[in-house]
Amino acid sequence: MAEATATEKSGKLVIQNIGLLLSGDIDRPILDADTIVVHDGLITAVGKRADCDTEGAKHTIDARRTAVAPGLIDSHVHPVFGDWTPRQGQLGWIESTMNGGVTTMISAGEVHLPGRPKDIVGLKALAITAQRAFDNFRPGGVKVLAGAPVIEKGMIEQDFKDLADAGVKLLGEVGLGSVKAGEEAQQMVAWARKYGIQSTIHTGGPSIPGSGLIDKDVVLAADADIIGHINGGHTALPWKHVCELCEKSSRAIELVHNGNEKIAIEAARAAIDLKCPHRVILGTDGPAGSGVQPLGILRMIALISSFAGIPAEVVFGFATGNTARMRQLNCGLIEVGRAADFVFMDKAQHSAGRDLLDSVQLGDIPGIGMVVIDGLVRCGRSRNTPPATEVPVVL
Repeated sequence: MAEATATEKSGKLVIQNIGLLLSGDIDRPILDADTIVVHDGLITAVGKRADCDTEGAKHTIDARRTAVAPGLIDSHVHPVFGDWTPRQGQLGWIESTMNGGVTTMISAGEVHLPGRPKDIVGLKALAITAQRAFDNFRPGGVKVLAGAPVIEKGMIEQDFKDLADAGVKLLGEVGLGSVKAGEEAQQMVAWARKYGIQSTIHTGGPSIPGSGLIDKDVVLAADADIIGHINGGHTALPWKHVCELCEKSSRAIELVHNGNEKIAIEAARAAIDLKCPHRVILGTDGPAGSGVQPLGILRMIALISSFAGIPAEVVFGFATGNTARMRQLNCGLIEVGRAADFVFMDKAQHSAGRDLLDSVQLGDIPGIGMVVIDGLVRCGRSRNTPPATEVPVVL
Protein backbone atom coordinates (compact mmCIF):
# COMPACT_ATOMS: atom_id res chain seq x y z
CA MET A 1 0.00 0.00 0.00
CA ALA A 2 2.95 2.31 0.53
CA GLU A 3 4.09 1.73 -3.03
CA ALA A 4 3.44 4.35 -5.69
CA THR A 5 0.87 3.42 -8.31
CA ALA A 6 2.38 1.65 -11.29
CA THR A 7 3.01 3.94 -14.25
CA GLU A 8 1.83 1.43 -16.86
CA LYS A 9 0.96 2.97 -20.21
CA SER A 10 -2.28 1.99 -21.90
CA GLY A 11 -0.81 1.87 -25.38
CA LYS A 12 -3.48 2.02 -28.06
CA LEU A 13 -6.99 1.27 -26.83
CA VAL A 14 -10.06 1.14 -29.05
CA ILE A 15 -13.57 1.30 -27.62
CA GLN A 16 -16.15 0.31 -30.21
CA ASN A 17 -19.86 -0.46 -30.51
CA ILE A 18 -20.87 2.33 -28.09
CA GLY A 19 -24.64 2.62 -27.85
CA LEU A 20 -24.79 6.06 -26.19
CA LEU A 21 -21.87 8.45 -25.81
CA LEU A 22 -22.30 11.14 -23.16
CA SER A 23 -19.86 13.98 -23.77
CA GLY A 24 -19.83 15.64 -20.33
CA ASP A 25 -20.55 18.95 -22.07
CA ILE A 26 -24.02 20.18 -21.07
CA ASP A 27 -24.27 22.26 -24.25
CA ARG A 28 -23.91 19.11 -26.37
CA PRO A 29 -24.47 16.25 -23.94
CA ILE A 30 -24.86 13.40 -26.47
CA LEU A 31 -22.32 12.75 -29.23
CA ASP A 32 -23.11 11.13 -32.56
CA ALA A 33 -20.27 8.64 -32.26
CA ASP A 34 -19.74 4.96 -31.53
CA THR A 35 -15.95 4.72 -31.26
CA ILE A 36 -13.19 6.18 -29.08
CA VAL A 37 -9.47 5.72 -29.71
CA VAL A 38 -6.95 6.19 -26.90
CA HIS A 39 -3.16 6.30 -26.92
CA ASP A 40 -1.16 6.18 -23.70
CA GLY A 41 -4.00 7.45 -21.56
CA LEU A 42 -5.24 10.28 -23.76
CA ILE A 43 -8.15 10.39 -26.20
CA THR A 44 -6.90 10.66 -29.79
CA ALA A 45 -10.13 10.17 -31.76
CA VAL A 46 -13.90 10.22 -31.25
CA GLY A 47 -16.34 9.40 -34.04
CA LYS A 48 -17.83 6.69 -36.19
CA ARG A 49 -15.78 3.52 -36.44
CA ALA A 50 -15.31 3.88 -40.21
CA ASP A 51 -13.71 7.29 -39.66
CA CYS A 52 -11.32 6.24 -36.87
CA ASP A 53 -7.95 4.50 -37.10
CA THR A 54 -8.61 1.31 -35.14
CA GLU A 55 -5.69 -0.73 -36.47
CA GLY A 56 -2.93 -2.00 -34.22
CA ALA A 57 -4.80 -1.69 -30.94
CA LYS A 58 -3.16 -3.22 -27.88
CA HIS A 59 -6.64 -3.69 -26.39
CA THR A 60 -10.14 -3.41 -27.81
CA ILE A 61 -13.29 -3.02 -25.71
CA ASP A 62 -16.64 -3.95 -27.18
CA ALA A 63 -19.10 -1.68 -25.38
CA ARG A 64 -21.95 -3.94 -26.54
CA ARG A 65 -24.21 -0.94 -27.16
CA THR A 66 -23.96 0.26 -23.56
CA ALA A 67 -23.49 3.91 -22.59
CA VAL A 68 -20.06 5.47 -22.13
CA ALA A 69 -19.54 8.69 -20.15
CA PRO A 70 -16.51 10.52 -18.82
CA GLY A 71 -15.40 9.21 -15.45
CA LEU A 72 -17.35 10.93 -12.70
CA ILE A 73 -15.67 13.61 -10.59
CA ASP A 74 -16.39 13.99 -6.88
CA SER A 75 -15.78 17.67 -6.25
CA HIS A 76 -15.82 17.44 -2.44
CA VAL A 77 -14.13 14.72 -0.38
CA HIS A 78 -12.16 14.62 2.87
CA PRO A 79 -9.34 12.07 2.49
CA VAL A 80 -6.56 11.56 5.02
CA PHE A 81 -3.81 9.18 3.91
CA GLY A 82 -4.00 6.11 1.74
CA ASP A 83 -7.31 4.35 1.20
CA TRP A 84 -8.37 4.76 4.83
CA THR A 85 -10.65 7.16 6.66
CA PRO A 86 -10.36 7.50 10.43
CA ARG A 87 -13.73 9.28 10.42
CA GLN A 88 -15.43 5.90 10.07
CA GLY A 89 -12.48 3.56 10.64
CA GLN A 90 -12.95 2.29 7.10
CA LEU A 91 -10.44 0.85 4.67
CA GLY A 92 -10.84 0.81 0.89
CA TRP A 93 -13.38 3.62 0.56
CA ILE A 94 -11.70 5.24 -2.45
CA GLU A 95 -11.42 2.02 -4.44
CA SER A 96 -15.02 1.26 -3.51
CA THR A 97 -16.08 4.68 -4.83
CA MET A 98 -14.28 3.88 -8.09
CA ASN A 99 -16.78 1.02 -8.36
CA GLY A 100 -19.37 3.81 -8.31
CA GLY A 101 -17.90 5.35 -11.45
CA VAL A 102 -15.75 8.04 -9.79
CA THR A 103 -12.33 8.42 -11.38
CA THR A 104 -11.26 11.78 -9.86
CA MET A 105 -11.70 13.14 -6.34
CA ILE A 106 -10.97 16.66 -5.10
CA SER A 107 -10.08 17.27 -1.47
CA ALA A 108 -11.84 19.99 0.50
CA GLY A 109 -9.34 19.52 3.31
CA GLU A 110 -7.71 16.65 5.16
CA VAL A 111 -9.69 17.65 8.22
CA HIS A 112 -10.25 14.21 9.73
CA LEU A 113 -6.57 13.51 10.38
CA PRO A 114 -6.26 12.63 14.09
CA GLY A 115 -4.39 15.46 15.78
CA ARG A 116 -4.57 17.65 12.68
CA PRO A 117 -2.07 20.50 13.17
CA LYS A 118 -3.58 23.96 13.30
CA ASP A 119 -0.42 26.01 13.66
CA ILE A 120 0.73 27.63 10.44
CA VAL A 121 3.91 25.60 10.00
CA GLY A 122 2.05 22.38 10.71
CA LEU A 123 -0.92 23.04 8.43
CA LYS A 124 1.41 23.92 5.55
CA ALA A 125 3.45 20.76 6.16
CA LEU A 126 0.29 18.62 6.21
CA ALA A 127 -0.97 20.12 2.95
CA ILE A 128 2.32 19.56 1.15
CA THR A 129 2.59 16.01 2.50
CA ALA A 130 -0.98 15.13 1.46
CA GLN A 131 -0.44 16.60 -2.00
CA ARG A 132 2.74 14.57 -2.45
CA ALA A 133 1.29 11.36 -1.01
CA PHE A 134 -1.78 11.24 -3.25
CA ASP A 135 0.24 12.33 -6.25
CA ASN A 136 2.29 9.18 -5.70
CA PHE A 137 -0.51 6.81 -4.65
CA ARG A 138 -3.79 6.29 -6.50
CA PRO A 139 -6.13 3.80 -4.80
CA GLY A 140 -7.91 1.79 -7.48
CA GLY A 141 -6.36 4.15 -10.01
CA VAL A 142 -8.47 7.08 -8.76
CA LYS A 143 -6.86 10.51 -9.11
CA VAL A 144 -7.13 12.11 -5.67
CA LEU A 145 -6.23 15.80 -5.84
CA ALA A 146 -5.30 16.41 -2.22
CA GLY A 147 -3.32 18.79 -0.06
CA ALA A 148 -5.95 21.38 0.81
CA PRO A 149 -4.90 23.39 3.89
CA VAL A 150 -7.57 24.74 6.23
CA ILE A 151 -6.68 28.40 6.70
CA GLU A 152 -6.13 29.75 10.19
CA LYS A 153 -5.76 33.18 11.75
CA GLY A 154 -2.30 34.63 11.43
CA MET A 155 -1.53 33.45 7.91
CA ILE A 156 0.13 36.04 5.69
CA GLU A 157 0.58 36.36 1.93
CA GLN A 158 3.96 34.65 2.02
CA ASP A 159 2.34 31.50 3.41
CA PHE A 160 0.19 31.17 0.31
CA LYS A 161 3.15 31.76 -1.97
CA ASP A 162 5.06 29.07 -0.09
CA LEU A 163 2.18 26.63 -0.52
CA ALA A 164 1.86 27.39 -4.23
CA ASP A 165 5.61 27.10 -4.78
CA ALA A 166 5.46 23.66 -3.15
CA GLY A 167 2.75 22.46 -5.53
CA VAL A 168 -0.40 23.03 -3.45
CA LYS A 169 -3.32 24.04 -5.69
CA LEU A 170 -6.33 23.91 -3.35
CA LEU A 171 -7.57 25.44 -0.13
CA GLY A 172 -9.58 23.36 2.29
CA GLU A 173 -13.05 24.59 3.19
CA VAL A 174 -12.83 28.14 4.43
CA GLY A 175 -14.66 28.20 7.77
CA LEU A 176 -13.45 24.84 9.11
CA GLY A 177 -10.58 26.65 10.81
CA SER A 178 -10.41 29.82 12.86
CA VAL A 179 -10.99 32.14 9.89
CA LYS A 180 -14.75 32.70 9.81
CA ALA A 181 -15.21 36.45 9.20
CA GLY A 182 -15.96 37.59 5.67
CA GLU A 183 -13.31 40.32 5.40
CA GLU A 184 -10.54 38.11 6.77
CA ALA A 185 -11.55 35.22 4.53
CA GLN A 186 -11.71 37.53 1.51
CA GLN A 187 -8.12 38.64 2.00
CA MET A 188 -6.81 35.07 2.26
CA VAL A 189 -8.90 33.84 -0.68
CA ALA A 190 -7.47 36.71 -2.74
CA TRP A 191 -3.92 35.78 -1.76
CA ALA A 192 -4.61 32.15 -2.69
CA ARG A 193 -6.08 33.17 -6.06
CA LYS A 194 -3.05 35.41 -6.75
CA TYR A 195 -0.81 32.35 -6.54
CA GLY A 196 -3.05 29.99 -8.49
CA ILE A 197 -4.68 28.22 -5.52
CA GLN A 198 -8.39 27.50 -5.88
CA SER A 199 -10.65 28.02 -2.87
CA THR A 200 -13.83 26.46 -1.48
CA ILE A 201 -15.95 27.88 1.32
CA HIS A 202 -18.07 25.97 3.79
CA THR A 203 -21.73 27.00 3.53
CA GLY A 204 -24.35 26.48 6.23
CA GLY A 205 -24.30 25.18 9.78
CA PRO A 206 -21.31 23.58 11.53
CA SER A 207 -20.28 20.10 10.47
CA ILE A 208 -17.43 19.06 12.75
CA PRO A 209 -16.21 20.34 16.13
CA GLY A 210 -14.36 23.59 15.54
CA SER A 211 -16.40 24.59 12.53
CA GLY A 212 -19.22 27.10 12.75
CA LEU A 213 -22.04 28.75 10.88
CA ILE A 214 -20.97 30.31 7.59
CA ASP A 215 -23.87 32.46 6.46
CA LYS A 216 -24.63 34.03 3.09
CA ASP A 217 -22.95 37.32 3.94
CA VAL A 218 -19.65 35.60 4.74
CA VAL A 219 -19.89 33.48 1.58
CA LEU A 220 -20.51 36.55 -0.58
CA ALA A 221 -17.77 38.56 1.11
CA ALA A 222 -15.17 35.80 0.89
CA ASP A 223 -15.85 35.27 -2.83
CA ALA A 224 -14.27 31.81 -2.89
CA ASP A 225 -14.13 30.00 -6.23
CA ILE A 226 -16.50 27.27 -5.07
CA ILE A 227 -19.59 27.78 -2.90
CA GLY A 228 -19.00 24.51 -1.09
CA HIS A 229 -22.10 22.41 -0.43
CA ILE A 230 -24.56 25.22 -1.03
CA ASN A 231 -27.18 22.73 0.21
CA GLY A 232 -25.43 22.45 3.57
CA GLY A 233 -22.96 20.02 4.94
CA HIS A 234 -25.16 18.87 6.58
CA THR A 235 -27.33 21.82 7.63
CA ALA A 236 -28.45 24.22 4.91
CA LEU A 237 -29.05 27.95 5.09
CA PRO A 238 -32.65 29.14 4.64
CA TRP A 239 -33.78 28.78 1.03
CA LYS A 240 -34.02 32.54 0.47
CA HIS A 241 -30.37 32.87 1.47
CA VAL A 242 -29.34 30.02 -0.83
CA CYS A 243 -31.32 31.66 -3.62
CA GLU A 244 -29.49 34.94 -2.96
CA LEU A 245 -26.15 33.14 -3.28
CA CYS A 246 -27.21 31.71 -6.62
CA GLU A 247 -28.30 35.14 -7.83
CA LYS A 248 -25.56 37.41 -6.46
CA SER A 249 -22.48 35.23 -6.85
CA SER A 250 -20.97 34.02 -10.11
CA ARG A 251 -19.03 31.22 -8.40
CA ALA A 252 -19.56 27.46 -8.63
CA ILE A 253 -22.73 26.06 -7.07
CA GLU A 254 -21.71 22.81 -5.41
CA LEU A 255 -24.40 20.28 -4.47
CA VAL A 256 -23.44 17.38 -2.20
CA HIS A 257 -24.86 14.06 -1.11
CA ASN A 258 -24.23 14.74 2.59
CA GLY A 259 -26.44 17.80 2.63
CA ASN A 260 -30.04 18.91 2.52
CA GLU A 261 -31.59 17.09 -0.43
CA LYS A 262 -34.55 19.45 -0.78
CA ILE A 263 -32.23 22.46 -1.05
CA ALA A 264 -30.05 20.60 -3.57
CA ILE A 265 -33.05 20.08 -5.81
CA GLU A 266 -34.18 23.70 -5.45
CA ALA A 267 -30.67 25.04 -6.11
CA ALA A 268 -30.39 22.95 -9.28
CA ARG A 269 -33.73 24.33 -10.46
CA ALA A 270 -32.60 27.86 -9.61
CA ALA A 271 -29.46 27.44 -11.72
CA ILE A 272 -31.61 26.43 -14.68
CA ASP A 273 -33.99 29.35 -14.13
CA LEU A 274 -31.08 31.78 -13.80
CA LYS A 275 -29.57 30.36 -16.99
CA CYS A 276 -26.32 29.42 -15.27
CA PRO A 277 -26.34 25.58 -15.28
CA HIS A 278 -22.62 25.57 -16.09
CA ARG A 279 -21.98 26.62 -12.47
CA VAL A 280 -23.45 23.42 -10.98
CA ILE A 281 -21.00 20.76 -9.79
CA LEU A 282 -21.52 17.68 -7.63
CA GLY A 283 -19.75 16.16 -4.63
CA THR A 284 -20.41 13.80 -1.75
CA ASP A 285 -18.77 15.62 1.19
CA GLY A 286 -17.65 12.25 2.46
CA PRO A 287 -16.25 10.63 4.47
CA ALA A 288 -18.37 12.31 7.07
CA GLY A 289 -20.49 11.53 10.09
CA SER A 290 -23.03 9.88 7.81
CA GLY A 291 -20.33 7.63 6.40
CA VAL A 292 -18.89 6.89 2.98
CA GLN A 293 -21.11 6.76 -0.10
CA PRO A 294 -19.51 4.76 -2.93
CA LEU A 295 -22.55 5.52 -5.11
CA GLY A 296 -22.98 9.08 -3.83
CA ILE A 297 -22.39 10.83 -7.16
CA LEU A 298 -24.67 8.43 -9.03
CA ARG A 299 -27.34 8.98 -6.39
CA MET A 300 -27.01 12.75 -6.74
CA ILE A 301 -27.41 12.44 -10.50
CA ALA A 302 -30.55 10.35 -10.13
CA LEU A 303 -31.93 12.62 -7.39
CA ILE A 304 -31.48 15.85 -9.31
CA SER A 305 -32.60 14.44 -12.64
CA SER A 306 -35.76 12.85 -11.25
CA PHE A 307 -36.86 15.48 -8.73
CA ALA A 308 -35.63 18.67 -10.43
CA GLY A 309 -36.79 17.51 -13.85
CA ILE A 310 -33.43 18.10 -15.52
CA PRO A 311 -32.50 15.73 -18.38
CA ALA A 312 -30.22 12.98 -17.14
CA GLU A 313 -27.62 13.62 -19.83
CA VAL A 314 -27.30 17.21 -18.57
CA VAL A 315 -26.95 16.15 -14.93
CA PHE A 316 -24.18 13.72 -15.90
CA GLY A 317 -22.46 16.84 -17.23
CA PHE A 318 -22.74 18.47 -13.79
CA ALA A 319 -20.60 15.62 -12.43
CA THR A 320 -18.09 15.61 -15.29
CA GLY A 321 -17.53 18.46 -17.73
CA ASN A 322 -18.81 21.25 -15.46
CA THR A 323 -16.48 20.16 -12.68
CA ALA A 324 -13.54 19.65 -15.02
CA ARG A 325 -13.88 23.16 -16.42
CA MET A 326 -14.49 24.78 -13.04
CA ARG A 327 -11.54 22.89 -11.54
CA GLN A 328 -9.31 23.23 -14.63
CA LEU A 329 -8.85 19.47 -15.04
CA ASN A 330 -7.84 17.53 -18.14
CA CYS A 331 -10.64 15.02 -17.74
CA GLY A 332 -14.44 15.03 -17.54
CA LEU A 333 -15.08 15.52 -21.26
CA ILE A 334 -15.05 13.17 -24.23
CA GLU A 335 -12.82 15.08 -26.60
CA VAL A 336 -9.42 14.69 -28.20
CA GLY A 337 -6.56 15.45 -25.82
CA ARG A 338 -8.49 14.73 -22.64
CA ALA A 339 -7.66 11.96 -20.18
CA ALA A 340 -9.10 8.59 -21.12
CA ASP A 341 -11.27 8.18 -18.01
CA PHE A 342 -14.57 6.44 -18.77
CA VAL A 343 -17.48 4.78 -17.03
CA PHE A 344 -19.53 2.20 -18.95
CA MET A 345 -23.17 2.03 -17.86
CA ASP A 346 -26.51 0.51 -18.71
CA LYS A 347 -29.88 0.66 -17.07
CA ALA A 348 -30.10 -1.55 -14.00
CA GLN A 349 -31.68 -4.93 -14.57
CA HIS A 350 -35.50 -4.72 -14.29
CA SER A 351 -35.55 -0.92 -14.08
CA ALA A 352 -38.86 0.52 -15.27
CA GLY A 353 -36.94 2.87 -17.58
CA ARG A 354 -36.84 2.28 -21.32
CA ASP A 355 -33.07 2.87 -21.42
CA LEU A 356 -30.27 4.27 -19.31
CA LEU A 357 -31.31 7.92 -19.47
CA ASP A 358 -34.99 7.17 -18.90
CA SER A 359 -34.16 4.96 -15.91
CA VAL A 360 -32.10 7.75 -14.30
CA GLN A 361 -34.86 10.27 -15.03
CA LEU A 362 -37.20 7.93 -13.13
CA GLY A 363 -34.84 7.95 -10.13
CA ASP A 364 -32.98 4.66 -10.60
CA ILE A 365 -29.21 4.59 -10.46
CA PRO A 366 -27.56 2.83 -13.41
CA GLY A 367 -25.55 -0.35 -13.36
CA ILE A 368 -21.84 0.07 -14.05
CA GLY A 369 -20.23 -2.48 -16.33
CA MET A 370 -16.66 -1.17 -16.44
CA VAL A 371 -14.45 1.71 -15.32
CA VAL A 372 -11.39 2.83 -17.29
CA ILE A 373 -8.82 5.32 -15.95
CA ASP A 374 -6.03 6.65 -18.16
CA GLY A 375 -6.94 4.02 -20.73
CA LEU A 376 -6.54 1.12 -18.27
CA VAL A 377 -9.43 -1.08 -17.14
CA ARG A 378 -9.78 -0.66 -13.37
CA CYS A 379 -12.89 -2.74 -12.75
CA GLY A 380 -15.45 -4.77 -14.68
CA ARG A 381 -19.01 -5.16 -13.50
CA SER A 382 -19.30 -3.00 -10.39
CA ARG A 383 -19.64 -4.77 -7.07
CA ASN A 384 -21.65 -1.83 -5.69
CA THR A 385 -24.24 -0.82 -8.28
CA PRO A 386 -27.27 -2.92 -9.18
CA PRO A 387 -26.31 -5.25 -12.04
CA ALA A 388 -26.30 -3.58 -15.43
CA THR A 389 -28.52 -5.10 -18.09
CA GLU A 390 -25.53 -5.40 -20.43
CA VAL A 391 -21.79 -5.07 -19.78
CA PRO A 392 -18.83 -4.40 -22.10
CA VAL A 393 -16.17 -7.00 -22.82
CA VAL A 394 -12.46 -6.78 -23.53
CA LEU A 395 -11.82 -8.58 -26.81
